[in-house]
Amino acid sequence: MCGIVGYVGSKSATPILMEGLKQLEYRGYDSAGICVQNGKLTTVRAEGKIARLEEKVAKFETRGTCGIAHTRWATHGVPEERNAHPHRDCTGRVAIVHNGIIENYQELKRELIARRSERSIMSDRTLLIRARRSKQGFKSLIDDGHSFASDTDSEVLAHMIEQELSGGTALFAAVKKVLARIRGTYGLVVLTKDVPQTLIAARMGSPLVVGIGEGEYFVASDPSAIIAHTKDVLYLDDGEIVAVTSEGVSLDGVVGARVQDRVSKIDWDVEEATKAGHPHFMLKEILEQPEVIENSTRGRMDLLNGRCVLGGLEAVRNRLSEIDRIVIVGCGSAYYAGLVGEYLLEELAGIPVEVELASEFRYRKPLLTTRTAVLAISQSGETADTLEAVREAKRKNVLALGLVNVVGSSIARETDAGVYNHAGPEVGVASTKAREILDRREEMTSIASTLKGAEHCLFLGRTFHAPIAYEGALKLKEVSYIHAEGYTSGEMKHGPIALINEGFPCVVLCPQDEMFEKNWSNIQELRARGAHVIAITTQCPGGPLMVQSQFTVPQTHNVLQPILSTIPLQLLAYEVAVARNLDPDKPRNLAKSVTVE
Repeated sequence: MCGIVGYVGSKSATPILMEGLKQLEYRGYDSAGICVQNGKLTTVRAEGKIARLEEKVAKFETRGTCGIAHTRWATHGVPEERNAHPHRDCTGRVAIVHNGIIENYQELKRELIARRSERSIMSDRTLLIRARRSKQGFKSLIDDGHSFASDTDSEVLAHMIEQELSGGTALFAAVKKVLARIRGTYGLVVLTKDVPQTLIAARMGSPLVVGIGEGEYFVASDPSAIIAHTKDVLYLDDGEIVAVTSEGVSLDGVVGARVQDRVSKIDWDVEEATKAGHPHFMLKEILEQPEVIENSTRGRMDLLNGRCVLGGLEAVRNRLSEIDRIVIVGCGSAYYAGLVGEYLLEELAGIPVEVELASEFRYRKPLLTTRTAVLAISQSGETADTLEAVREAKRKNVLALGLVNVVGSSIARETDAGVYNHAGPEVGVASTKAREILDRREEMTSIASTLKGAEHCLFLGRTFHAPIAYEGALKLKEVSYIHAEGYTSGEMKHGPIALINEGFPCVVLCPQDEMFEKNWSNIQELRARGAHVIAITTQCPGGPLMVQSQFTVPQTHNVLQPILSTIPLQLLAYEVAVARNLDPDKPRNLAKSVTVE
Protein backbone atom coordinates (compact mmCIF):
# COMPACT_ATOMS: atom_id res chain seq x y z
CA MET A 1 0.00 0.00 0.00
CA CYS A 2 1.16 3.53 -0.70
CA GLY A 3 0.27 5.91 -3.57
CA ILE A 4 -2.49 5.82 -6.21
CA VAL A 5 -3.00 7.92 -9.35
CA GLY A 6 -5.66 7.56 -12.06
CA TYR A 7 -6.53 9.58 -15.16
CA VAL A 8 -9.38 9.80 -17.70
CA GLY A 9 -9.45 12.48 -20.39
CA SER A 10 -8.22 13.44 -23.82
CA LYS A 11 -4.51 13.76 -23.06
CA SER A 12 -1.91 11.02 -23.03
CA ALA A 13 -2.33 9.32 -19.66
CA THR A 14 1.23 8.05 -19.20
CA PRO A 15 3.08 11.35 -18.51
CA ILE A 16 0.31 12.51 -16.18
CA LEU A 17 0.41 9.25 -14.24
CA MET A 18 4.21 9.23 -14.01
CA GLU A 19 4.31 12.81 -12.75
CA GLY A 20 1.66 11.96 -10.18
CA LEU A 21 3.76 9.08 -8.90
CA LYS A 22 6.73 11.40 -8.50
CA GLN A 23 4.63 13.71 -6.34
CA LEU A 24 3.95 10.74 -4.06
CA GLU A 25 7.58 9.66 -3.69
CA TYR A 26 7.90 11.38 -0.31
CA ARG A 27 5.64 8.70 1.15
CA GLY A 28 8.22 5.99 0.56
CA TYR A 29 7.82 2.93 -1.67
CA ASP A 30 9.64 -0.15 -2.89
CA SER A 31 8.13 -0.64 -6.36
CA ALA A 32 5.86 1.08 -8.86
CA GLY A 33 3.70 0.36 -11.87
CA ILE A 34 1.37 1.77 -14.50
CA CYS A 35 -1.49 0.37 -16.61
CA VAL A 36 -2.94 2.14 -19.66
CA GLN A 37 -6.10 1.26 -21.57
CA ASN A 38 -5.44 1.16 -25.34
CA GLY A 39 -7.69 -1.57 -26.73
CA LYS A 40 -6.06 -3.83 -24.21
CA LEU A 41 -4.46 -3.28 -20.81
CA THR A 42 -0.77 -2.49 -21.15
CA THR A 43 0.87 -2.92 -17.76
CA VAL A 44 4.45 -2.02 -16.85
CA ARG A 45 5.87 -2.58 -13.37
CA ALA A 46 9.28 -2.24 -11.78
CA GLU A 47 10.95 -2.95 -8.48
CA GLY A 48 12.76 0.05 -7.05
CA LYS A 49 12.54 3.71 -7.96
CA ILE A 50 10.18 5.47 -10.35
CA ALA A 51 13.14 6.29 -12.59
CA ARG A 52 13.48 2.57 -13.22
CA LEU A 53 9.81 2.35 -14.13
CA GLU A 54 10.25 5.26 -16.55
CA GLU A 55 13.03 3.39 -18.32
CA LYS A 56 10.79 0.36 -18.77
CA VAL A 57 7.76 2.39 -19.86
CA ALA A 58 9.81 3.92 -22.68
CA LYS A 59 10.14 0.45 -24.22
CA PHE A 60 6.38 -0.24 -24.31
CA GLU A 61 3.46 1.08 -26.30
CA THR A 62 1.59 2.97 -23.57
CA ARG A 63 -0.41 5.43 -25.65
CA GLY A 64 -3.88 5.85 -24.26
CA THR A 65 -6.01 8.43 -22.49
CA CYS A 66 -7.14 6.36 -19.52
CA GLY A 67 -4.95 4.64 -16.96
CA ILE A 68 -3.92 3.94 -13.39
CA ALA A 69 -0.61 3.92 -11.53
CA HIS A 70 0.70 2.99 -8.09
CA THR A 71 3.70 3.16 -5.80
CA ARG A 72 3.83 0.20 -3.43
CA TRP A 73 5.15 -0.20 0.07
CA ALA A 74 5.25 -3.92 0.84
CA THR A 75 2.80 -5.38 3.33
CA HIS A 76 1.84 -8.75 1.84
CA GLY A 77 4.60 -10.17 -0.34
CA VAL A 78 8.23 -9.16 -0.72
CA PRO A 79 9.21 -6.07 -2.74
CA GLU A 80 9.49 -7.72 -6.16
CA GLU A 81 8.10 -6.76 -9.55
CA ARG A 82 5.49 -9.53 -9.45
CA ASN A 83 4.06 -8.03 -6.24
CA ALA A 84 3.96 -4.49 -7.62
CA HIS A 85 0.68 -2.87 -8.65
CA PRO A 86 -1.32 -2.64 -10.88
CA HIS A 87 -2.51 -6.24 -10.48
CA ARG A 88 -4.50 -8.02 -13.19
CA ASP A 89 -6.71 -11.08 -13.19
CA CYS A 90 -5.43 -14.16 -15.02
CA THR A 91 -7.26 -13.27 -18.27
CA GLY A 92 -5.84 -9.74 -18.45
CA ARG A 93 -9.33 -8.27 -18.48
CA VAL A 94 -9.23 -6.32 -15.20
CA ALA A 95 -6.49 -4.23 -13.56
CA ILE A 96 -6.58 -2.71 -10.09
CA VAL A 97 -4.51 -0.54 -7.78
CA HIS A 98 -5.22 -0.86 -4.07
CA ASN A 99 -4.16 0.68 -0.78
CA GLY A 100 -5.19 -1.03 2.43
CA ILE A 101 -5.46 -4.54 3.80
CA ILE A 102 -7.85 -7.30 2.70
CA GLU A 103 -8.14 -9.27 5.92
CA ASN A 104 -10.04 -12.24 4.46
CA TYR A 105 -8.02 -12.48 1.25
CA GLN A 106 -6.72 -15.98 1.96
CA GLU A 107 -10.25 -17.32 2.28
CA LEU A 108 -11.31 -15.57 -0.93
CA LYS A 109 -8.18 -16.69 -2.75
CA ARG A 110 -8.73 -20.34 -1.84
CA GLU A 111 -12.30 -20.05 -3.07
CA LEU A 112 -11.20 -18.61 -6.41
CA ILE A 113 -8.48 -21.20 -6.95
CA ALA A 114 -10.84 -24.07 -6.20
CA ARG A 115 -13.84 -22.64 -8.00
CA ARG A 116 -15.05 -24.37 -11.17
CA SER A 117 -15.37 -21.71 -13.84
CA GLU A 118 -18.89 -21.02 -15.08
CA ARG A 119 -17.70 -19.24 -18.22
CA SER A 120 -19.26 -20.14 -21.52
CA ILE A 121 -16.62 -22.11 -23.40
CA MET A 122 -17.49 -20.65 -26.77
CA SER A 123 -17.80 -17.04 -25.58
CA ASP A 124 -14.44 -16.82 -23.84
CA ARG A 125 -11.85 -16.54 -26.58
CA THR A 126 -9.05 -15.96 -24.07
CA LEU A 127 -9.82 -19.19 -22.24
CA LEU A 128 -9.84 -21.11 -25.54
CA ILE A 129 -6.42 -19.74 -26.45
CA ARG A 130 -5.05 -20.67 -23.03
CA ALA A 131 -6.61 -24.12 -23.37
CA ARG A 132 -4.87 -24.77 -26.68
CA ARG A 133 -1.55 -23.84 -25.09
CA SER A 134 -2.12 -26.03 -22.04
CA LYS A 135 -0.75 -29.56 -22.05
CA GLN A 136 -3.64 -30.67 -19.84
CA GLY A 137 -6.20 -29.21 -22.23
CA PHE A 138 -9.39 -27.28 -21.63
CA LYS A 139 -10.84 -29.30 -18.73
CA SER A 140 -7.79 -28.71 -16.57
CA LEU A 141 -8.07 -24.95 -16.96
CA ILE A 142 -11.72 -24.98 -15.95
CA ASP A 143 -11.14 -27.16 -12.90
CA ASP A 144 -8.15 -25.13 -11.77
CA GLY A 145 -10.19 -21.94 -11.54
CA HIS A 146 -8.09 -18.78 -11.10
CA SER A 147 -4.30 -18.66 -10.99
CA PHE A 148 -2.43 -15.98 -9.06
CA ALA A 149 0.77 -14.22 -10.07
CA SER A 150 1.67 -12.46 -6.80
CA ASP A 151 1.80 -12.99 -3.05
CA THR A 152 -0.32 -9.92 -2.34
CA ASP A 153 -3.73 -9.62 -0.78
CA SER A 154 -4.69 -7.01 -3.40
CA GLU A 155 -4.63 -9.31 -6.44
CA VAL A 156 -7.69 -11.19 -5.23
CA LEU A 157 -9.80 -8.10 -6.03
CA ALA A 158 -8.97 -8.24 -9.74
CA HIS A 159 -9.92 -11.92 -9.94
CA MET A 160 -13.18 -11.45 -8.05
CA ILE A 161 -14.23 -8.54 -10.27
CA GLU A 162 -13.40 -10.53 -13.42
CA GLN A 163 -15.45 -13.44 -12.08
CA GLU A 164 -18.47 -11.16 -11.71
CA LEU A 165 -17.98 -9.64 -15.16
CA SER A 166 -17.81 -13.11 -16.71
CA GLY A 167 -21.18 -13.85 -15.17
CA GLY A 168 -22.72 -10.88 -16.98
CA THR A 169 -22.62 -8.30 -14.18
CA ALA A 170 -21.98 -4.71 -15.26
CA LEU A 171 -18.69 -3.14 -14.12
CA PHE A 172 -20.02 -0.78 -11.44
CA ALA A 173 -22.29 -3.46 -10.00
CA ALA A 174 -19.48 -6.02 -10.16
CA VAL A 175 -17.16 -3.85 -8.07
CA LYS A 176 -19.93 -3.12 -5.59
CA LYS A 177 -20.76 -6.81 -5.27
CA VAL A 178 -17.13 -7.77 -4.70
CA LEU A 179 -16.54 -5.09 -2.07
CA ALA A 180 -19.56 -6.34 -0.14
CA ARG A 181 -17.57 -9.51 0.52
CA ILE A 182 -14.37 -7.76 1.61
CA ARG A 183 -13.27 -7.47 5.23
CA GLY A 184 -10.61 -4.84 5.67
CA THR A 185 -9.65 -1.48 4.24
CA TYR A 186 -9.25 -0.24 0.72
CA GLY A 187 -8.62 2.72 -1.50
CA LEU A 188 -9.32 1.01 -4.83
CA VAL A 189 -9.30 2.02 -8.49
CA VAL A 190 -10.42 -0.45 -11.18
CA LEU A 191 -9.71 -0.36 -14.92
CA THR A 192 -10.93 -2.86 -17.53
CA LYS A 193 -10.14 -3.41 -21.20
CA ASP A 194 -13.85 -3.78 -22.09
CA VAL A 195 -15.27 -0.50 -20.75
CA PRO A 196 -13.41 2.40 -22.38
CA GLN A 197 -12.57 5.66 -20.64
CA THR A 198 -13.89 4.47 -17.30
CA LEU A 199 -12.39 4.09 -13.83
CA ILE A 200 -14.26 2.78 -10.80
CA ALA A 201 -12.97 4.11 -7.48
CA ALA A 202 -13.98 3.03 -3.97
CA ARG A 203 -12.94 3.93 -0.45
CA MET A 204 -13.09 2.21 2.92
CA GLY A 205 -10.56 3.33 5.50
CA SER A 206 -7.94 4.43 2.95
CA PRO A 207 -8.20 7.92 1.44
CA LEU A 208 -9.15 8.65 -2.16
CA VAL A 209 -9.83 11.96 -3.85
CA VAL A 210 -11.33 12.60 -7.30
CA GLY A 211 -9.99 15.61 -9.20
CA ILE A 212 -12.34 17.43 -11.59
CA GLY A 213 -10.70 19.24 -14.49
CA GLU A 214 -11.78 20.67 -17.84
CA GLY A 215 -12.86 17.57 -19.74
CA GLU A 216 -10.52 15.39 -17.71
CA TYR A 217 -10.73 13.66 -14.36
CA PHE A 218 -8.25 12.29 -11.86
CA VAL A 219 -8.18 9.88 -8.93
CA ALA A 220 -5.48 9.89 -6.26
CA SER A 221 -4.71 8.78 -2.74
CA ASP A 222 -3.27 12.23 -1.98
CA PRO A 223 -4.11 15.61 -3.57
CA SER A 224 -0.42 16.29 -4.12
CA ALA A 225 -0.50 13.84 -7.04
CA ILE A 226 -3.08 15.86 -8.99
CA ILE A 227 -2.95 19.43 -7.70
CA ALA A 228 -0.81 20.49 -10.67
CA HIS A 229 -3.82 19.72 -12.91
CA THR A 230 -6.83 20.75 -10.84
CA LYS A 231 -7.77 22.17 -7.47
CA ASP A 232 -11.42 21.09 -7.68
CA VAL A 233 -11.77 17.81 -5.83
CA LEU A 234 -14.30 15.39 -4.42
CA TYR A 235 -13.15 13.60 -1.26
CA LEU A 236 -14.67 10.15 -1.09
CA ASP A 237 -16.23 9.01 2.17
CA ASP A 238 -15.94 5.49 3.54
CA GLY A 239 -18.23 3.10 1.72
CA GLU A 240 -18.58 5.25 -1.40
CA ILE A 241 -18.03 4.01 -4.96
CA VAL A 242 -17.73 6.34 -7.96
CA ALA A 243 -17.53 5.86 -11.69
CA VAL A 244 -15.10 8.31 -13.29
CA THR A 245 -15.46 8.68 -17.06
CA SER A 246 -14.53 11.21 -19.72
CA GLU A 247 -18.11 12.52 -19.38
CA GLY A 248 -18.01 13.13 -15.63
CA VAL A 249 -18.24 11.56 -12.20
CA SER A 250 -21.16 9.49 -10.92
CA LEU A 251 -21.52 8.79 -7.23
CA ASP A 252 -23.15 5.44 -6.49
CA GLY A 253 -24.67 5.53 -9.97
CA VAL A 254 -26.11 9.06 -9.68
CA VAL A 255 -24.61 11.76 -11.94
CA GLY A 256 -24.84 15.49 -11.41
CA ALA A 257 -25.95 17.64 -8.50
CA ARG A 258 -24.93 15.31 -5.68
CA VAL A 259 -21.37 15.36 -6.97
CA GLN A 260 -21.21 19.08 -7.71
CA ASP A 261 -22.54 19.97 -4.27
CA ARG A 262 -19.58 18.20 -2.68
CA VAL A 263 -16.76 19.57 -4.81
CA SER A 264 -14.13 21.35 -2.72
CA LYS A 265 -11.41 23.71 -3.89
CA ILE A 266 -7.87 23.12 -2.71
CA ASP A 267 -6.17 26.35 -1.68
CA TRP A 268 -2.77 24.78 -0.90
CA ASP A 269 0.30 24.69 -3.06
CA VAL A 270 1.92 21.38 -3.96
CA GLU A 271 4.15 21.31 -0.88
CA GLU A 272 1.28 22.09 1.47
CA ALA A 273 -0.90 19.43 -0.12
CA THR A 274 1.54 16.76 0.92
CA LYS A 275 1.04 17.92 4.49
CA ALA A 276 -2.68 17.07 4.23
CA GLY A 277 -3.60 20.57 5.37
CA HIS A 278 -1.35 20.62 8.43
CA PRO A 279 1.03 23.57 8.85
CA HIS A 280 4.05 21.29 9.22
CA PHE A 281 5.06 17.76 8.35
CA MET A 282 6.17 17.24 11.96
CA LEU A 283 2.68 17.91 13.29
CA LYS A 284 1.12 15.76 10.57
CA GLU A 285 3.38 12.85 11.50
CA ILE A 286 2.72 13.27 15.22
CA LEU A 287 -1.02 13.18 14.55
CA GLU A 288 -0.65 10.11 12.33
CA GLN A 289 0.94 8.03 15.08
CA PRO A 290 -2.22 6.17 16.11
CA GLU A 291 -2.48 4.86 12.55
CA VAL A 292 1.24 4.07 12.52
CA ILE A 293 0.86 2.05 15.71
CA GLU A 294 -2.03 0.15 14.15
CA ASN A 295 -0.09 -0.52 10.95
CA SER A 296 2.98 -1.75 12.80
CA THR A 297 1.00 -4.30 14.83
CA ARG A 298 -1.54 -5.51 12.27
CA GLY A 299 -1.20 -9.19 11.52
CA ARG A 300 1.54 -9.56 14.10
CA MET A 301 -0.42 -10.33 17.24
CA ASP A 302 -2.07 -13.73 17.48
CA LEU A 303 -4.19 -13.01 20.55
CA LEU A 304 -6.01 -16.34 20.29
CA ASN A 305 -2.81 -18.31 20.79
CA GLY A 306 -0.92 -15.69 22.77
CA ARG A 307 1.97 -15.24 20.36
CA CYS A 308 3.57 -12.69 18.07
CA VAL A 309 3.87 -13.37 14.36
CA LEU A 310 6.94 -11.80 12.77
CA GLY A 311 7.15 -13.39 9.36
CA GLY A 312 10.43 -11.69 8.56
CA LEU A 313 12.17 -13.76 11.24
CA GLU A 314 10.82 -17.17 10.22
CA ALA A 315 13.88 -17.93 8.09
CA VAL A 316 16.19 -17.64 11.11
CA ARG A 317 13.91 -19.16 13.75
CA ASN A 318 16.35 -21.99 14.52
CA ARG A 319 19.31 -19.65 14.86
CA LEU A 320 17.32 -17.35 17.13
CA SER A 321 16.59 -20.26 19.45
CA GLU A 322 20.34 -20.73 19.94
CA ILE A 323 21.42 -17.16 20.71
CA ASP A 324 22.42 -16.20 24.24
CA ARG A 325 22.96 -12.46 23.76
CA ILE A 326 21.58 -9.58 21.67
CA VAL A 327 23.42 -6.40 20.74
CA ILE A 328 21.20 -3.55 19.50
CA VAL A 329 22.78 -0.80 17.40
CA GLY A 330 21.34 2.50 16.25
CA CYS A 331 21.84 6.26 16.03
CA GLY A 332 19.82 9.11 17.50
CA SER A 333 16.18 8.20 18.09
CA ALA A 334 16.84 4.65 16.88
CA TYR A 335 19.43 4.26 19.64
CA TYR A 336 16.92 5.41 22.26
CA ALA A 337 14.33 3.00 20.85
CA GLY A 338 16.94 0.29 21.30
CA LEU A 339 17.32 1.23 24.98
CA VAL A 340 13.59 0.67 25.47
CA GLY A 341 14.01 -2.63 23.63
CA GLU A 342 16.75 -3.60 26.08
CA TYR A 343 14.33 -3.31 29.00
CA LEU A 344 11.63 -5.22 27.12
CA LEU A 345 13.80 -8.08 25.89
CA GLU A 346 15.49 -8.65 29.22
CA GLU A 347 12.20 -8.51 31.12
CA LEU A 348 10.09 -10.56 28.71
CA ALA A 349 12.60 -12.83 26.95
CA GLY A 350 15.11 -13.22 29.76
CA ILE A 351 18.10 -12.74 27.45
CA PRO A 352 21.06 -10.39 28.05
CA VAL A 353 20.92 -7.29 25.85
CA GLU A 354 23.42 -4.53 25.16
CA VAL A 355 22.68 -1.33 23.28
CA GLU A 356 25.45 0.38 21.34
CA LEU A 357 25.74 3.60 19.40
CA ALA A 358 26.38 2.39 15.87
CA SER A 359 28.94 5.14 15.36
CA GLU A 360 31.06 3.63 18.16
CA PHE A 361 30.28 -0.06 17.74
CA ARG A 362 32.23 -0.48 14.52
CA TYR A 363 35.39 1.07 15.96
CA ARG A 364 35.70 -0.60 19.34
CA LYS A 365 36.35 -4.22 18.30
CA PRO A 366 33.21 -5.68 19.91
CA LEU A 367 33.39 -9.19 21.31
CA LEU A 368 30.84 -11.15 19.30
CA THR A 369 30.28 -14.90 19.16
CA THR A 370 28.24 -17.14 16.88
CA ARG A 371 25.56 -17.15 19.58
CA THR A 372 25.20 -13.37 19.47
CA ALA A 373 22.57 -11.58 17.38
CA VAL A 374 23.08 -7.98 16.27
CA LEU A 375 19.85 -6.01 15.76
CA ALA A 376 20.19 -2.84 13.68
CA ILE A 377 17.49 -0.16 14.02
CA SER A 378 17.17 2.51 11.32
CA GLN A 379 14.16 4.38 9.96
CA SER A 380 15.64 4.83 6.51
CA GLY A 381 17.63 1.63 6.40
CA GLU A 382 20.48 3.69 4.95
CA THR A 383 22.13 5.18 8.07
CA ALA A 384 25.83 4.84 7.28
CA ASP A 385 27.11 4.03 10.79
CA THR A 386 24.36 1.49 11.39
CA LEU A 387 24.96 -0.13 8.02
CA GLU A 388 28.65 -0.48 8.84
CA ALA A 389 27.73 -2.07 12.18
CA VAL A 390 25.71 -4.66 10.24
CA ARG A 391 28.67 -5.33 7.97
CA GLU A 392 30.94 -5.73 10.99
CA ALA A 393 28.55 -8.32 12.38
CA LYS A 394 28.48 -10.13 9.05
CA ARG A 395 32.28 -10.16 8.90
CA LYS A 396 32.27 -11.95 12.24
CA ASN A 397 29.65 -14.48 11.05
CA VAL A 398 27.14 -13.13 13.57
CA LEU A 399 23.38 -13.24 12.96
CA ALA A 400 22.43 -9.75 11.71
CA LEU A 401 18.81 -8.59 12.05
CA GLY A 402 17.18 -5.38 10.88
CA LEU A 403 14.29 -3.25 12.12
CA VAL A 404 13.69 -0.64 9.42
CA ASN A 405 10.93 1.35 7.80
CA VAL A 406 12.04 1.37 4.17
CA VAL A 407 11.57 -1.86 2.25
CA GLY A 408 14.51 -2.78 0.06
CA SER A 409 16.91 -0.40 1.84
CA SER A 410 20.57 -1.31 2.29
CA ILE A 411 20.12 -2.57 5.85
CA ALA A 412 17.05 -4.57 4.82
CA ARG A 413 19.04 -6.19 2.02
CA GLU A 414 22.24 -6.86 3.94
CA THR A 415 20.83 -8.32 7.14
CA ASP A 416 20.03 -12.03 7.45
CA ALA A 417 16.43 -11.32 8.40
CA GLY A 418 14.33 -8.58 9.89
CA VAL A 419 11.06 -6.78 10.44
CA TYR A 420 9.51 -3.79 8.71
CA ASN A 421 7.61 -1.56 11.10
CA HIS A 422 4.60 -0.82 8.87
CA ALA A 423 2.70 -4.02 8.01
CA GLY A 424 -0.79 -5.42 8.00
CA PRO A 425 -4.00 -6.68 9.69
CA GLU A 426 -5.11 -6.35 13.39
CA VAL A 427 -5.23 -3.27 15.57
CA GLY A 428 -2.66 -2.35 18.21
CA VAL A 429 -3.78 -1.81 21.81
CA ALA A 430 -2.05 1.56 22.32
CA SER A 431 -3.53 3.41 19.35
CA THR A 432 -6.82 4.60 20.89
CA LYS A 433 -5.04 5.94 23.95
CA ALA A 434 -2.59 7.74 21.69
CA ARG A 435 -5.54 9.52 20.08
CA GLU A 436 -6.74 10.63 23.52
CA ILE A 437 -3.43 12.43 24.03
CA LEU A 438 -3.50 14.08 20.61
CA ASP A 439 -7.02 15.35 21.22
CA ARG A 440 -5.57 17.47 24.06
CA ARG A 441 -2.95 19.26 22.01
CA GLU A 442 -4.08 22.67 23.29
CA GLU A 443 -2.92 21.75 26.81
CA MET A 444 0.59 21.21 25.50
CA THR A 445 0.48 24.50 23.60
CA SER A 446 -0.06 26.26 26.92
CA ILE A 447 2.75 24.34 28.62
CA ALA A 448 5.10 25.04 25.70
CA SER A 449 4.62 28.78 26.12
CA THR A 450 6.51 28.56 29.43
CA LEU A 451 9.58 27.22 27.59
CA LYS A 452 9.60 29.75 24.77
CA GLY A 453 12.39 31.86 26.28
CA ALA A 454 14.36 29.06 27.94
CA GLU A 455 18.03 28.47 27.19
CA HIS A 456 18.33 25.06 28.85
CA CYS A 457 16.05 22.19 29.84
CA LEU A 458 16.51 18.95 31.77
CA PHE A 459 14.56 15.73 31.06
CA LEU A 460 14.37 12.96 33.68
CA GLY A 461 12.94 9.43 33.74
CA ARG A 462 13.51 5.97 35.22
CA THR A 463 13.57 2.40 33.84
CA PHE A 464 11.46 2.26 30.65
CA HIS A 465 11.13 6.04 30.74
CA ALA A 466 14.82 6.90 30.91
CA PRO A 467 15.25 6.44 27.13
CA ILE A 468 12.08 8.47 26.60
CA ALA A 469 13.67 11.31 28.57
CA TYR A 470 16.71 11.12 26.30
CA GLU A 471 14.47 11.19 23.23
CA GLY A 472 12.46 14.13 24.58
CA ALA A 473 15.65 16.12 25.09
CA LEU A 474 16.86 15.24 21.59
CA LYS A 475 13.62 16.37 19.95
CA LEU A 476 13.55 19.67 21.85
CA LYS A 477 17.13 20.54 20.93
CA GLU A 478 16.63 19.46 17.30
CA VAL A 479 13.66 21.67 16.49
CA SER A 480 13.72 24.50 19.05
CA TYR A 481 17.51 24.90 19.45
CA ILE A 482 17.13 24.94 23.24
CA HIS A 483 20.00 23.11 24.90
CA ALA A 484 18.43 20.05 26.51
CA GLU A 485 19.84 16.99 28.25
CA GLY A 486 18.21 13.73 29.28
CA TYR A 487 19.23 11.77 32.37
CA THR A 488 17.97 8.90 34.44
CA SER A 489 16.29 10.39 37.48
CA GLY A 490 18.62 8.50 39.80
CA GLU A 491 21.61 10.33 38.29
CA MET A 492 20.18 13.77 39.01
CA LYS A 493 22.07 14.05 42.29
CA HIS A 494 25.32 13.03 40.60
CA GLY A 495 25.89 16.27 38.72
CA PRO A 496 22.85 17.71 36.90
CA ILE A 497 21.32 19.11 40.08
CA ALA A 498 24.16 21.65 40.17
CA LEU A 499 22.53 23.38 37.20
CA ILE A 500 19.18 23.94 38.91
CA ASN A 501 18.25 27.48 39.89
CA GLU A 502 15.12 29.61 39.99
CA GLY A 503 12.91 28.91 36.97
CA PHE A 504 15.14 26.23 35.42
CA PRO A 505 12.76 24.05 33.33
CA CYS A 506 12.75 20.32 34.14
CA VAL A 507 10.53 17.75 32.39
CA VAL A 508 9.99 14.71 34.60
CA LEU A 509 8.41 11.46 33.35
CA CYS A 510 6.67 10.05 36.41
CA PRO A 511 3.84 7.59 35.65
CA GLN A 512 2.01 5.93 38.52
CA ASP A 513 4.21 2.82 38.64
CA GLU A 514 6.63 1.21 41.09
CA MET A 515 9.06 4.08 40.49
CA PHE A 516 6.61 6.88 41.23
CA GLU A 517 7.69 7.52 44.82
CA LYS A 518 11.34 7.77 43.82
CA ASN A 519 10.46 10.13 40.98
CA TRP A 520 8.36 12.21 43.36
CA SER A 521 11.36 12.57 45.65
CA ASN A 522 13.36 13.89 42.70
CA ILE A 523 10.59 16.37 41.93
CA GLN A 524 10.64 17.61 45.53
CA GLU A 525 14.39 18.20 45.30
CA LEU A 526 13.92 20.15 42.07
CA ARG A 527 11.12 22.28 43.52
CA ALA A 528 13.19 23.05 46.61
CA ARG A 529 15.77 24.65 44.32
CA GLY A 530 13.23 26.71 42.38
CA ALA A 531 12.96 24.56 39.25
CA HIS A 532 9.98 24.93 36.92
CA VAL A 533 8.73 21.32 36.85
CA ILE A 534 6.70 19.91 33.96
CA ALA A 535 5.39 16.48 34.97
CA ILE A 536 4.30 13.88 32.39
CA THR A 537 2.29 11.42 34.46
CA THR A 538 -0.71 9.12 34.56
CA GLN A 539 -3.86 9.81 36.58
CA CYS A 540 -2.89 10.48 40.19
CA PRO A 541 -5.21 9.01 42.86
CA GLY A 542 -4.58 12.02 45.10
CA GLY A 543 -5.34 14.59 42.42
CA PRO A 544 -2.96 16.87 40.50
CA LEU A 545 0.70 16.92 41.51
CA MET A 546 2.10 20.01 43.21
CA VAL A 547 4.09 21.16 40.19
CA GLN A 548 3.95 24.17 37.87
CA SER A 549 2.73 22.18 34.84
CA GLN A 550 1.26 18.71 34.45
CA PHE A 551 0.23 16.68 31.41
CA THR A 552 -1.65 13.45 32.12
CA VAL A 553 -1.48 10.45 29.78
CA PRO A 554 -3.73 7.37 29.95
CA GLN A 555 -2.56 4.40 32.02
CA THR A 556 -1.67 1.23 30.12
CA HIS A 557 0.56 -1.83 30.52
CA ASN A 558 4.01 -0.82 31.73
CA VAL A 559 5.72 -2.08 28.56
CA LEU A 560 3.45 0.14 26.43
CA GLN A 561 3.50 3.19 28.70
CA PRO A 562 6.66 4.62 27.06
CA ILE A 563 4.79 4.91 23.74
CA LEU A 564 2.14 7.10 25.32
CA SER A 565 4.71 9.14 27.23
CA THR A 566 6.66 9.89 24.06
CA ILE A 567 3.78 11.68 22.32
CA PRO A 568 3.48 14.68 24.69
CA LEU A 569 7.24 15.21 24.44
CA GLN A 570 6.97 15.36 20.66
CA LEU A 571 4.11 17.84 20.95
CA LEU A 572 6.14 19.88 23.44
CA ALA A 573 9.11 20.11 21.08
CA TYR A 574 6.85 21.03 18.16
CA GLU A 575 4.90 23.71 20.04
CA VAL A 576 8.06 25.28 21.48
CA ALA A 577 9.60 25.48 18.00
CA VAL A 578 6.47 27.14 16.60
CA ALA A 579 6.35 29.56 19.55
CA ARG A 580 9.94 30.54 18.74
CA ASN A 581 8.99 31.13 15.07
CA LEU A 582 11.12 28.23 13.86
CA ASP A 583 10.30 25.71 11.13
CA PRO A 584 10.26 22.28 12.81
CA ASP A 585 10.36 20.57 9.41
CA LYS A 586 13.75 22.04 8.58
CA PRO A 587 16.01 21.92 11.64
CA ARG A 588 19.35 23.40 10.77
CA ASN A 589 22.21 21.08 9.86
CA LEU A 590 20.07 17.94 10.04
CA ALA A 591 19.07 15.44 7.34
CA LYS A 592 16.18 12.98 7.39
CA SER A 593 18.52 10.10 6.65
CA VAL A 594 22.20 10.28 7.56
CA THR A 595 23.89 8.32 4.79
CA VAL A 596 27.42 9.55 5.44
CA GLU A 597 29.67 8.90 8.42
